[in-house]
Amino acid sequence: MENCMGGYTSGRSRSQSLGNEKTDAQSQSGLPHHQRTHSVSISMPSSPIEVHLQSSKVVQFRDNDEDDIANSSTACETASTKQAKQAKFHSQPMPKGYVFDEAVGRGKFPSHSEFATGNPRIHKMKDKRFDSFKTWSGKLERQLSNLRGKPQETGQEVNNLPRAEMETLPVDRYFDALEGPELDTLRASEEILLPEDKKWPFLLRYPVSSFGICLGISSQAIMWKTLATSASMKFLHVSLNVNLILWCISVALVAIVSFIYSLKVIFYFEAVRREYYHPIRVNFFFAPWIALLFLALGVPPSIAQNLHAALWFVLMAPIFCLELKIYGQWMSGGQRRLSKVANPSNHLSVVGNFVGALLGASMGLKEGPIFFFAVGLAHYTVLFVTLYQRLPTNETLPKELHPVFFLFVAAPSVASMAWARIQGSFDYGSRIAYFIALFLYFSLAVRANFFRGFRFSLAWWAYTFPMTGASIATIKYSSEITNVVTKSLSVILCIIATLTVTALFVTTLVHAFVLRDLFPNDLAIAISERRPKTSRKWFHRRPGSSDTKDIENYLKFADSDSKDIEASLSPSNSIAKEVNNSHPNIIHNNPSLCVPAA
Repeated sequence: MENCMGGYTSGRSRSQSLGNEKTDAQSQSGLPHHQRTHSVSISMPSSPIEVHLQSSKVVQFRDNDEDDIANSSTACETASTKQAKQAKFHSQPMPKGYVFDEAVGRGKFPSHSEFATGNPRIHKMKDKRFDSFKTWSGKLERQLSNLRGKPQETGQEVNNLPRAEMETLPVDRYFDALEGPELDTLRASEEILLPEDKKWPFLLRYPVSSFGICLGISSQAIMWKTLATSASMKFLHVSLNVNLILWCISVALVAIVSFIYSLKVIFYFEAVRREYYHPIRVNFFFAPWIALLFLALGVPPSIAQNLHAALWFVLMAPIFCLELKIYGQWMSGGQRRLSKVANPSNHLSVVGNFVGALLGASMGLKEGPIFFFAVGLAHYTVLFVTLYQRLPTNETLPKELHPVFFLFVAAPSVASMAWARIQGSFDYGSRIAYFIALFLYFSLAVRANFFRGFRFSLAWWAYTFPMTGASIATIKYSSEITNVVTKSLSVILCIIATLTVTALFVTTLVHAFVLRDLFPNDLAIAISERRPKTSRKWFHRRPGSSDTKDIENYLKFADSDSKDIEASLSPSNSIAKEVNNSHPNIIHNNPSLCVPAA
């Protein structure tokens, strides 16, 4: 029984807190019992099973006292063994006062701040891995923490942010680290600065390509206004109320998207800067200004009949500044020359010229619209030829046709309407541009299989305003050439554009609020400046290259027992013949090195 009680006493002594250390020190000093200061510690059980095990007693009746003692000690050991096996959580005492602070300092008890990590939102806000993309790099948060009385972080922890990674990335780094039609897919050999195993803050996942939704809806407001006011479409009896409703929705949508992205500019400016230097995303910085131009063109007659000319200058000033930057990079050469960064989304940087020319001519301006029309026509011609050539050095274009390829239709459609407004009639120049757009529209529409097999994303909104622009141009053309063919074509193209915008709008709402996967982690902005250590000999090969064919031939015809990859490649027939002629013993002793003749 003494052994059993001793084990029970030692078990209780192990469950005591740091407050008992003071009691032990006083007892060892030889003080009387009435002068000793005792510290009471409450030990909470970890589970109801442990309470039951602690309260249970083993009672045995034997004639022999020695057997009773032996059996009781064995029962105590068995009960303690079962308790140790069944107990999964070990309780600890709950110290108070300075004892708690001392325990926290020794690392034996969690601090108060560690209890707050149970809330994932608080944990996400305090995750320092996102500080490198914050506008103030976490300085404001640290200052607020100091004002609340929390200890200031050490300089080593504050300076641990990857400052070298925040430098401007060259365009070659985007091409090496990313792949896909919009360069938004990370290669397998790359690493990113932000964690991949968790969902990032919403603003970091919110891309500038979200303004494509505004382009699709606002262009629909222009189309329904044209249907209601065009003389050739009077037989449809379209009400201007449809234009009013769509215009109000467009204004609200532009305001919401612009407000959210403005918050990203304020709180995560580094992410916005990386999007600006991205060879594909930079073209979408024209989208918010083009959306405002669409709103000005589609304003309902009940709200405003004539807009002030100053509005045109205000809206075209940012477009002019962006064009000076981007067009200069296209022309001056270097890493961002047009032959290197050309992709279908570059049409957004050209469409703004024609939309601005159309709005300016509608306001009665002359010189300004002609200027932007000339600049847009020159750069559209160069871009059109560059994209059609598909230079071998240009690796940004995908194999399959993508929704952004419909942007080919947008520029000539708007250009035909802009020139018709400048000239005063839908003359031969406008018709040439319109026929080019119509041919490109049909050439893409008949290749429906090229637009299948990829997941939904915001890039699908590239279908919308090119289709709507072609529909509006067809209505303008039918007003000049009025017959059954032009009217029927106008109605068909308007129906297709309306159904496309409606389907994409509903799908976007489902993915945004039901599936919640519309904005995944934006890996394109989190790439590291460090290049992968793996040799690029086996990675990033272009399809159809000679090295890729060598690897495919080896994987197809090589023997599983062979270990030398280079010796099994088929294009080395001449080398094998030289080895066979000069060193026949090598081939005789190593039959696996024999290469069949072509």
